[in-house]
Amino acid sequence: MSEFGFIASVRRLFESVPSNGFEGIGDDCAVFPFGEGESLVFTTDLLAEEVHFLRRATSPFLLGRKSLAVNISDVAAMGARPVASMLSLALPRELTGEWADEFMRGYHDMSEHYGVKLIGGDTTLSESGLTVNVVAIGRVPENCIKRRSAACEGDVVMVGGRLGASAEGLRDILRGEYDTPNALIHKNPEPQVAEGIWLGSRHEVHAMMDISDGVASDLVHILEASHVGAVVDVESVPAVSDVRTAVCGGEDYKLLFTVAADKADGLRSEYAAAFGEAPFVIGRIVASESPSIEWHSGGRIITPDWHGFSHY
Repeated sequence: MSEFGFIASVRRLFESVPSNGFEGIGDDCAVFPFGEGESLVFTTDLLAEEVHFLRRATSPFLLGRKSLAVNISDVAAMGARPVASMLSLALPRELTGEWADEFMRGYHDMSEHYGVKLIGGDTTLSESGLTVNVVAIGRVPENCIKRRSAACEGDVVMVGGRLGASAEGLRDILRGEYDTPNALIHKNPEPQVAEGIWLGSRHEVHAMMDISDGVASDLVHILEASHVGAVVDVESVPAVSDVRTAVCGGEDYKLLFTVAADKADGLRSEYAAAFGEAPFVIGRIVASESPSIEWHSGGRIITPDWHGFSHY
């Protein structure tokens, strides 16, 4: 079973359980309305040694920062402001002293930068490597929540930055080159928090999520939830190196969103004024019986075997 097949089976299994007011599995975060037109959003991510990071290749300080960054990126992708987190650590015995202190300094650095309070968590001893689990919580006006299911036929598809640097950095790390510029980007991502909150306030922005597994996978999640298809022009993808790496590599943590076509130019101009660079237009949403991406190059359809990262 694939990773997303497993998630789908879990979702079906729990359909009979009362929701208790939560919007559950299907977006970057679960949503809980708490009155007066506001909601809390919740997300959680695991980082496992030898799967998400190599301990020998990154400092505990940077790993602490990244552990929170990848979670508040999900919060930002809902249009929400991150406000709190919970942290659980399974630590090998040799990491319970100075290493753990330095990890927490990095986690605190990211927390302080975005005003995210650590409100709880858990620790335990591990006999099989380091595992980090974070729960991040955000707060958002209900009319600013961005969901994957809101893409509309005719929307323009945009990304909030250049893609592929993190994947190139991982390649450097696997070659033993731990300190290249791209390796640092991979180890120390910066979530687009201010951008996510700003986009959340814009009603012409319809669907949104962050890019963790690569556009080739993440855009398909929007298409599946919205029951539409997409056309992507490969020459328009803002690739740091090659297009395949840009759309398949993952861990860019840039925002991926759809915008009403008649508002797209204005939004790009205002975004550039606010954040220094306009988002990149990579394609458009189309009516389709299949929630898939049609790749175009030079005005022609191409059929590359492109897929984003999968944990399974």
